Amino acid sequence: MRSGFVVSLARPGGNITGLSTQAPDLEAKQLELLRQALPSLARVGVLANANSPNTEETTRLEAATRALHFALTESRISRSDQLPEAFAAMRQAGMGAVLFRYDLWFIDPKQVAALVRQHRLPTMHNLRQFVEAGALISYGVDFAYLHRRVATYVDKILKGAKAADLPVEQPTKFELVINMKAAKALGLTIPRSVLNRADEVLE
Repeated sequence: MRSGFVVSLARPGGNITGLSTQAPDLEAKQLELLRQALPSLARVGVLANANSPNTEETTRLEAATRALHFALTESRISRSDQLPEAFAAMRQAGMGAVLFRYDLWFIDPKQVAALVRQHRLPTMHNLRQFVEAGALISYGVDFAYLHRRVATYVDKILKGAKAADLPVEQPTKFELVINMKAAKALGLTIPRSVLNRADEVLE
């Protein structure tokens, strides 16, 4: 809806429908999980896509950090080769963790994992692939489930349904994934209460 592709989630009204990841709406929860996983955390860096203004979303993110008593510093990049410099700058500025915004679609998880190890800086993501590669934690939709749900939309449209009449489905399943090997390498102790909530803990 924010991008103007559909009139509403219930009735898209055009030729586009499908499934929402709700990625922008999850960032406040991601910050909350960072607070719970790293209780002493004081300063959070936010890394975003320089080509995505997201003024409203940035304002909401700033409000969330204030509520959690975080100091926030945002950095923006437009290419993957800018990531090492941005990472080093946030570490030098005293950031205790980095939240990767959902719009960093051009970042390689393996590159992030290498920088996490190099700078000993934990990161939060919306995709589990980053945690599987060696980052610390992710919270987001279960994309495997979404991919399966896409088939139901294809089936309905092939049977004559119009996209304008098919509601944009919002996810109901979110997954918290934690990499304990990364935590140990970073010298972090994740509280048992957080580990118990995780959908998957990678050893």
